[in-house]
Amino acid sequence: MAEREAGDTVSETEERPKWDNKIQYLLTCIGFAVGLGNIWRFPYLCQIYGGGAFLIPYLVALVFEGLPLLYLELAIGQSLRKGSIGVWNTISPYLGGLGVASMAVSFLVGLFYNTILAWVLWYFFNSFQDPLPWSQCPLDESQTGYVEECVQGTPVNYFWYRETLNITPNIDNNGSLQWWLVLCLATAWSIVYICFIRGIETIGKAVYITATFPYLVLTIFLVRALTLPGATDGLRYLFTPDWQILLNPQVWLDAATQIFFSLSLAFGGLIAFSSYNPKK
Repeated sequence: MAEREAGDTVSETEERPKWDNKIQYLLTCIGFAVGLGNIWRFPYLCQIYGGGAFLIPYLVALVFEGLPLLYLELAIGQSLRKGSIGVWNTISPYLGGLGVASMAVSFLVGLFYNTILAWVLWYFFNSFQDPLPWSQCPLDESQTGYVEECVQGTPVNYFWYRETLNITPNIDNNGSLQWWLVLCLATAWSIVYICFIRGIETIGKAVYITATFPYLVLTIFLVRALTLPGATDGLRYLFTPDWQILLNPQVWLDAATQIFFSLSLAFGGLIAFSSYNPKK
C-alpha cells in the first residue's frame, strides 16, 4: 500500500506541466517582481529618506534578507513541485496556514491591481481624443462657460473625481456603478483570463510581452527624466547620503519591508513558478 501511494505521488509530480524553456521561467519571475511597489513605493522612500541614505539599508536588507528568502522560495518550489499551499503542507502540516495566507494576500493584491488596470485602460481609451479630456475644463450645459466644479479645481482633478470615479459627497453615500469602469474592469479580468486560460502554456507566451514591456517603459521614463531640467541636481541628491538618517530605525524597517515588494516575496507566486521546473 505504501509503495502504491508513493508511486501515485511520483506520478502526480511527473505529470506536472513544465516551462518550454528557461527564458519563459526567468521572464515570469522578473515580470512578477516588477509592480507598483517598485514604481511608486521605492522612489517615494528614496525621496523622504534622502536618496543615497536609503539605498544603504536597502542593499543590506537585500543581501541578508531578500536573496536568502528568494532562494528559499525558488528552491522549495522546484524541489517539491507544488504550489504554495502544497509546499508548506508537505514541509509540515502546521505550516499549511502560510500557504493559505499567501494565497489570500495574492488574491487581494490581484483585486486592487486589476482595479488600477481598469483605470489605466480608461485613461488609455480617452487618450485618443484631441484635445485630451483632462487638459481643459468641459463646457457647461448652456455652452457659454465652463463647469463651475472644474473651474474651482483643475481639469485633471475634475476628470479623475467626476468623469472617472463620479465620486459621491461623502462615504455614507455609496452612489451607483459607473458602467465605463465596470466595462474596463471586465476587460482587465478578461485579459488575465486569456493569459491563464491554458496554464503555463499561455503564460509562457504572454510573458514575452508582459515582462519586457514594463522595462521598456521604465527605460523611456528614465531617458525622459534625465533630459528634464534639474536632473543633475536630482541625481546628486539621490546618491549623496545623509548619514544622520541611518540612525533612524524606521529607515531600516522600511528598507526591510521594501524588499518584499521589490522581489515579490511571501506572495506564493515564486514558489508556484519554480514548481514548473524539472526537479533536480
